[in-house]
Amino acid sequence: MNLSKTYAFLAVILLPALVKSQQKYTVSLLDSGRSVSLRGLSAPSDAVVWVSGNHGNVARSVDGGQHFEWFQVAGFEERDFRDIEAFDADTAVIMAIAEPAQILRTTDGGKHWKIVFTDSTKGMFLDAMSFWGKYGTVVGDPVNGRFFIAHTTDGGLTWNPMHPYMPEAENGEACFASSGTNLHPLKGNLRTTFLGMVTGGLSSRLHLIPFDGTKMAELTTRLPMLQGKESTGANSLTAWKQKWLIVGGDFTQPENMEGNCLISTNGGKNWQKPGTPPNGYRSCVLYLDKNRAITCGLNGIDVSEDEGFHWFSISTRGFHVVQKAKMGNIVYFAGAKGQIGKMLDIKN
Repeated sequence: MNLSKTYAFLAVILLPALVKSQQKYTVSLLDSGRSVSLRGLSAPSDAVVWVSGNHGNVARSVDGGQHFEWFQVAGFEERDFRDIEAFDADTAVIMAIAEPAQILRTTDGGKHWKIVFTDSTKGMFLDAMSFWGKYGTVVGDPVNGRFFIAHTTDGGLTWNPMHPYMPEAENGEACFASSGTNLHPLKGNLRTTFLGMVTGGLSSRLHLIPFDGTKMAELTTRLPMLQGKESTGANSLTAWKQKWLIVGGDFTQPENMEGNCLISTNGGKNWQKPGTPPNGYRSCVLYLDKNRAITCGLNGIDVSEDEGFHWFSISTRGFHVVQKAKMGNIVYFAGAKGQIGKMLDIKN
C-alpha cells in the first residue's frame, strides 16, 4: 500500500469538510474600551452581557457588545473579580478573590454594589460560582484541609457555608480561578442536583457535591489528566445530560496538548481522551448543544462537533472564558487586555 497516496486521498476528502466546519465559526473582536484582564463572563441574553476583571472592574453591555459601560467598584480597586453571574440587565453577582473572600450584588445595572458575603479566614480564596435559577454555589481553595463550599437559594442575597461536609483536599490539590467554570451542576432538580467540581495541582480530581450538603466521601474520582505541578490539572467542566467534558493542561505551557481534555458519555462512570485534543492548555469548555462543544485558552479557540472526541481550531486568539447567551444564540469570549469576542452560533 502506498501510504503517501492514501494520506493524500484522505486529505482531499476530509479537508473541504473541515474548512466548511471552520467557516461556520467566526469570532469578531469587540471594542471593550478598557485594557483589563477579564475572567468573569455572563450573558443572560444575546443583547445583555457582563464581564468582570482585575482592579475592581466590571462592564455591562445591553446592545450585544456595541457599547460597554464600565464600573470600578469603590473600595475594590486593588481586588480581582474572577467570576460574575448576571440574571438580567440590572441584577448581577460578583466574586472577589483572596482575603477577605467577598461576594457582591447589584440590582441597578452595576451603579451600586452591596456586599452580601464576607469571610476573613486566613487562606480564603474563592475560585468559581455556579447558578441554576436562584440556586447557586461558590467554591474556594482548601482551608484547613477542606475545600470551602457555600450555597445560596435566593439568587445570591444570602450565602450559607456547607459545614461540616466540605470535601477533603489532598496535599497540593486546589481549584483554578481561571474562568469561573470549574464548578457545574450535573443532574436533577434541587433535591438531586450534584455540583461537579474539578481540581488541579499535584492532584486532579472530580468531586460530586450534593446540594443538600450530605456526606460525599464516595463521590470523588481521580482524573487521568496532566497533573503533578501547581500549574497543571483540570480547569473547567461542562455537561449535557450524561455527557461531561473537562479541559485543562498546564497554563505555563500554552501549546502543550498532553492530558488537556477528558470525555465521559455515561455521567462520569468512565473517562476517555479525545482522538484529536484541543490545541493546547484550555481554561474553559462549554457545550453548545448535545453534540457540539467549544473551548478556549491562552493560544486559541477550538470546536468539536462529535461530543468532544475530535477538535479543530477556529481561532488563534487567546481568551480565558467562553459563555453562550442563556436566552439566545450569541457566544461571548473574554480574556486579557480587555479582549471581548463575539460569535454567532450557527448549527448547520
